[in-house]
Amino acid sequence: MKPFSSAAALVAGVLLASLGGASTALADGVAAQPTVNMEAVVKAAQIDPRRADDTLTPGAKTSVLQVEQALRDRELLDEKWVDGYFGTTTIAAYAKYQKSLGYTGIAASGLPGKASLTKLGADRFTVTHAIGPGPRVPMDGAVVNRRTLDMLAEAERLLGRKLVLDQGSYNPGGDPTSAGTHDGGGVVDVSVNGMEPATRKAVARALRRVGFAAWVRSPAQGDWPWHIHAAAINDTDLSSQAQHQTGDYYLGLDGLSGRGPDDGPKVAIRTWEEYQRD
Repeated sequence: MKPFSSAAALVAGVLLASLGGASTALADGVAAQPTVNMEAVVKAAQIDPRRADDTLTPGAKTSVLQVEQALRDRELLDEKWVDGYFGTTTIAAYAKYQKSLGYTGIAASGLPGKASLTKLGADRFTVTHAIGPGPRVPMDGAVVNRRTLDMLAEAERLLGRKLVLDQGSYNPGGDPTSAGTHDGGGVVDVSVNGMEPATRKAVARALRRVGFAAWVRSPAQGDWPWHIHAAAINDTDLSSQAQHQTGDYYLGLDGLSGRGPDDGPKVAIRTWEEYQRD
């Protein structure tokens, strides 16, 4: 057989690329695995279960479909739910998968973590834009994770002032009024002692800018003193209750059980990773 001419090789390459779909053709003709954008999947897993309709999270459909197909093939999700919508049924299926790996507690909440997502994708897809909370570290006598600490440090830089915590993360049962939001990672209460109303608002705005769903909380809203409650969007250690708060934040709500309209400062909603790329 005669070797391909350069023109024929170019045509063959174009044909391979056109047939690739979600995959990418490699030089040796072997198709690369599809990719799953972890940031997009985790965002959808927080927002979609809180929606009143079946609107898809922008930019997440292709990746969510890959995850749902893998869950389906493990007989954890019915075919009818393979739709690119990471709703409560997909959350439950992913939680079952996490438990099958031996995970418990916040590691089996249905919110994908890097390790479980990578294992799910073995021989199926490659995980891109991987995210993780990092190790747990101390702050103001409380515990947070490294990602949260970095976010708080950047908010302090923007504000030009130190922030002090009233409550940190990983505090299950530590404060019954928190309704479980502090049971996992990514959630803090910031002290507002000595702050004027305008300063409280400025702090909430800075926290939102770096990727927190943050609100100034008043005694009129619940059995608590004035403080700023902040949940780090896309923290994969979020408790289920905190996941609901971050989802509600995207939907323009206040993160409280009554699901009222958002009463915080208006900023462009973004995650910590999106903030760093901007």
